[in-house]
Amino acid sequence: MKLRIGFGFGGSAHPDDTGLFGRLVDDLESLGYDSLWVSERANGLTLDPIVAMSYAAGRTERLKFGPAVMVLPGRNPVLCAKAIASLDLVSGGRALPAFGLGIADAAEHQAFGVARGDRAAWFDEALPLMRRLWDASEEVVDHDGPRFTLSGVRVQPKPVQQPIDVWLGGFAPSELRRCGRLGDGWLPSFTTPAAVSVGIDTIRQEAATHGRSIDPGHFGALVPFVHRSLPDRFVARLRDRQPDLDPAETVATGVTGLADRLTSFVDAGATKFVVFPLDEPDDWQGTINAVADECLHLQT
Repeated sequence: MKLRIGFGFGGSAHPDDTGLFGRLVDDLESLGYDSLWVSERANGLTLDPIVAMSYAAGRTERLKFGPAVMVLPGRNPVLCAKAIASLDLVSGGRALPAFGLGIADAAEHQAFGVARGDRAAWFDEALPLMRRLWDASEEVVDHDGPRFTLSGVRVQPKPVQQPIDVWLGGFAPSELRRCGRLGDGWLPSFTTPAAVSVGIDTIRQEAATHGRSIDPGHFGALVPFVHRSLPDRFVARLRDRQPDLDPAETVATGVTGLADRLTSFVDAGATKFVVFPLDEPDDWQGTINAVADECLHLQT
């Protein structure tokens, strides 16, 4: 299995200058990172993920890119499938679509127009529909479901990747089951190697019950890190999210600590990683270079 490391710009740490963003994309390509990942926050300062990934595609020849993660509930599945297919085509097959339900934030729910309790059902109908729209063997798609009705709809041109793998996140029991049922890969965030090991087993078992299997090389993690100590504001948020877990167990400290954390995840069975700074670096390019020096030798 190939071990790959990508770099992510999260919801709380992101370059706020378009010129800087372009230089960072260039650095990720030249330093040998596998991929670039961008967060989605409709109410935040992050770039729109399709726009950011398209910009990166036009500047690079090798670097893959994905959203970490793109919110699916509230999006028209035909238009979303069209955008991803187009992006995959113009980039020569470098798109890594990753979808989720969205964060637990009232403003985000309002922005996407889907009540929190309706998100899972929307997701479960939309994603299989998008797969059919991407499939080169299915010329036109008919669908009659609770939320979407289509007759003779097609997405053209099709994505280069056939099939195009879809990555899902989360580590709640329902999210693990959804990944086993609908996903091709798993990228949870703010988690531990022990939890990843358990999650992999759960996803594999769920996939088997639906007559599916997940590629053994498609299990990974989004791994946050801080340069020094974890800021108090993040400690409070992480404790609210996982009260029984020490925040230090989910956030690495320093690039050496990040490399050690990645090694622990590898021992747990993960091979695909997105590392991202939780706090805003003083020097973005220096941070990307430091992580490359300390971690990219792990890639195989």
